[in-house]
Amino acid sequence: MGSNFYEQVYAVVRRIPRGKVTSYGRIAEMLGRPRAARAVGFALNSLKDKKGQPDYEAVPWQRVINSQGRISIVNREHSAQQQADLLRTEGVAVSADLRIDFDRYLWSGLHLVEIDDILGGQSLPDH
Repeated sequence: MGSNFYEQVYAVVRRIPRGKVTSYGRIAEMLGRPRAARAVGFALNSLKDKKGQPDYEAVPWQRVINSQGRISIVNREHSAQQQADLLRTEGVAVSADLRIDFDRYLWSGLHLVEIDDILGGQSLPDH
């Protein structure tokens, strides 16, 4: 999975609304790569290499958490507390142990048409 996958990850993350979160795995699933949760994390971590590039400054990486509803920092540039603080400014309640209530804050995800747009007409691989 190369930079094209990373660009697809960024396109999905840019669509997560303020005040909502999703998981690395859910993004991977949306992109037709259900086993690529870790690669989603690597993509978000690589944002540090794109500092100063306006297209990447607006990627709301803080809205992606682990599948247990907890902040687990993959981005070495930022701390878990920074991520929690950013989410709190968006109205997301983050507990002292860095948990977020998926029932309340989970983003429902993209529609198939939006996914197709991100994938550029590529068909989703069979699972």
